[in-house]
Amino acid sequence: MELGMVGLGRMGANMVERLVRGGHRLVGYDRDAGAVAHVIAAGAEGADSLATLAGKLGKRRAIWIMVPSGAPVDDTIAALLPHLAKDDILIDGGNSNYKDTQRRGASLKSQGFQFVDVGTSGGIWGLKEGYSMMVGGDVAAVEYLRPLLENLAPAKDQGWGCVGPTGRGFRARPDRRSPSCAMRGSPCWSPPAVIPLDSSGSATASPRRSTASG
Repeated sequence: MELGMVGLGRMGANMVERLVRGGHRLVGYDRDAGAVAHVIAAGAEGADSLATLAGKLGKRRAIWIMVPSGAPVDDTIAALLPHLAKDDILIDGGNSNYKDTQRRGASLKSQGFQFVDVGTSGGIWGLKEGYSMMVGGDVAAVEYLRPLLENLAPAKDQGWGCVGPTGRGFRARPDRRSPSCAMRGSPCWSPPAVIPLDSSGSATASPRRSTASG
């Protein structure tokens, strides 16, 4: 599968490298050319603009945004939109307020796009151990992203789950103060209810609760 990654700080770059190791095609963009060069050295492709990044991705595009919360997320989305097509998926893996995420999701849906939020923890251990991810979004969009999420997680069936519609991933964000949880592959979040996807892409009937402490 292929993915565009916008924002190549330590976590974004490590996620790119983990996915490349998993056999996925990655295209990375950052305003810092040195950060782009770093992921190219790790096996990804680079882009010198958001337009170039979108142009290097085939249909249906999936673009993961790892930039600071607030205006940088809105600005990145606005800059990407002219280069996207209906049903393309934007993913916010940063630290956004869930209310902003719900607003963005509603706006993008009205324009024919999908928006998924992923509350992510793992820090510097994520590259080796995997990331703990609480995912919010349309079930069909999350299922489309399943190969990427399974690769980023500690194991296909550990450390990630769909917790509800857009905005719920950040509302149930993992406790970033406890990176050891991601190292163990244990999902840490609050509230602790997780609705994982089954093999068909549907949410299970009953939530699974974490026994991990924050």
